[in-house]
Amino acid sequence: MTAVSPQRLARIFVEISDTLVDEFDLIDFLQTLTQRAAELAEAGVVGLVLANHYDQLQFIAASREEARVLELFQIQNDEGPCLDAFRSGTAVVNTDLNSAVDRWPQFVPYATAAGFRAVHAFPLRLRTQVIGALNVFGATGSEPLNSDDVPIVQALADLASIAILHERAISRGEELTAQLQNALNSRVTIEQAKGAIAQRNGISVDEAFVLIRRHARSTNQRLVEVAQNIVLDLANVPELT
Repeated sequence: MTAVSPQRLARIFVEISDTLVDEFDLIDFLQTLTQRAAELAEAGVVGLVLANHYDQLQFIAASREEARVLELFQIQNDEGPCLDAFRSGTAVVNTDLNSAVDRWPQFVPYATAAGFRAVHAFPLRLRTQVIGALNVFGATGSEPLNSDDVPIVQALADLASIAILHERAISRGEELTAQLQNALNSRVTIEQAKGAIAQRNGISVDEAFVLIRRHARSTNQRLVEVAQNIVLDLANVPELT
């Protein structure tokens, strides 16, 4: 991990904590969290997955498109560090992909072909229940996480769990399940909107997301509201085309 000053760490955690207010945008928050985690993990991309009401993992946020693709590959093949962290409730740290072929025979060739050499996965925990995982994928030349880095990244994963709880006052497991499902449904709409903007403007999906997010903030709308407008009638959002 890149050497980070205490002041920089404090700013990151203050920035993230400041979003924990009434009516905050959960998807936007989780997106910011993955981006800040990627900044802390040198040469890494970060993805975040949550469990739906069937206890199946689904993609929810990523610092870059590569992380989204890696998360989806793991979920579709039921194999990889995010599933291990989710199922065991313990972190997967500093795993060299070149020595993990037996552990993840399908994921390892796919990830190494994409230029990644190390993986880390941190569970998102709610008391004794694991509700998802935060995954860091390290590229060639990236430094391993040391004993000081691990609790910092786990703290970001814990913040994600707190944010999910903070959006709605959760007193029963059924409420948590409904909230997670709403977030996952919102993400599907956002992915559709990203694809529509990328195709219409001839840009990457990462660039499309930047446009959508900027428009949502400038117009004081939630990400999912803008995404719904794009999916339903792209012509009615001329600022993005």
